[in-house]
Order: sequence, then structure tokens, then C-alpha cells
Amino acid sequence: MHQRSPHKLFPHDHVMRYTFVPLVPAFVTPNMVTMFRIVCTPIVLWFLYLEQYTIGVPLFLFVAFTDALDGSLARVRKQVTDWGTFYDPFADKVLIGSVVLLVVMKHVNVLFALTIVLMEVLITLGGIVRKHNGKIMGANVFGKTKMCLQVIGVSFLLIALWAGYSLFIPLSIGTLSLAIVFAVISLFTYGL
Repeated sequence: MHQRSPHKLFPHDHVMRYTFVPLVPAFVTPNMVTMFRIVCTPIVLWFLYLEQYTIGVPLFLFVAFTDALDGSLARVRKQVTDWGTFYDPFADKVLIGSVVLLVVMKHVNVLFALTIVLMEVLITLGGIVRKHNGKIMGANVFGKTKMCLQVIGVSFLLIALWAGYSLFIPLSIGTLSLAIVFAVISLFTYGL
């Protein structure tokens, strides 16, 4: 199976290179951004649990954005590490999985939420097995697409809860369903 180099730029990296990457001070490493996401996830969950959507939704969007930022930062500044290659997707799964369990399970469907989380667990287990075997692989385009769809789907649901736009709930379900399809593709193309 062809493995994608974790150093190779994704299309969005070219945009990030000229927009957000220059705004990040040189002393801030991609791994620091990943740790920031891990540390902020419980804070996001706390505000969403309290249904303080005015703070929780923008905070979720910002913390989810750090997923794109840390990867682009690493590839553009040539600071890719094995630690970041493994823990960046792990941090994403913790953020998305916990928000899905908290919000999607409550407001959409338990089975739907558990399917999303199960796919994340399987992908994570595959990464752990590969790491144990000395193979650390970065996310592929299917995994990146899955994460983007998950963030959009969860954001639609959070906006529906925050602003009362019920139309966003079917959009959320459709987007998250598509994310499940990409999760399955990612699982098999990631080499489990």
C-alpha cells in the first residue's frame, strides 16, 4: 500500500501558508498547538454541557480550526515530528468524539453517535498498531475529508441548538453521514 509522506503539503496548506501560518509566532511549535487542542477540549465540553452556546460554539470552531493549523504549521515550517503525526489525529478524535457523545447522542440519535465514535476508535486502534510496529503515518486525504465533514456536521448541529435554526439539523445528519462514509474509506486506505 502506498503511504503518503507526512511532509507532503495538502492543498489547504498552500492557503494556510499565506494566511494563518504567518500569524503564529516562530516560537510556537505545531506540537504546542496540538497540546492546546487537547487541553481546550474539556473546556469546550463544559460550555456545551452547560448549553452556553454563545461561548461553546465559537470555542469549538476555534479549537477545531487548530487541527488545520497545527498540520499546516508542521508541513510549511518543516517541523513534522513522529509525536505530532500520531497525536494530532488523536487530539482530533478526542475533540470530535467527545462532542459527538455529548451533543449528537442527545439531540440526534444514540446509534448514529456511537457509529461515529466507533469509527474513530477503530482508526485510532489502527494508528496504535502501526506505531507499535514502527510505522507512523500521517492522515490521508480521506481522513482529512472525514475530519472536515465531522467539524461541519457538528457545527451545523451546534448552530441549530444555539440559534434555533432547525433546518441545520438535517444538514448536520447528512454531513455526518457522509463523514461516516469517508471514515470507512479512511479506515481501509489507512492500512488497518
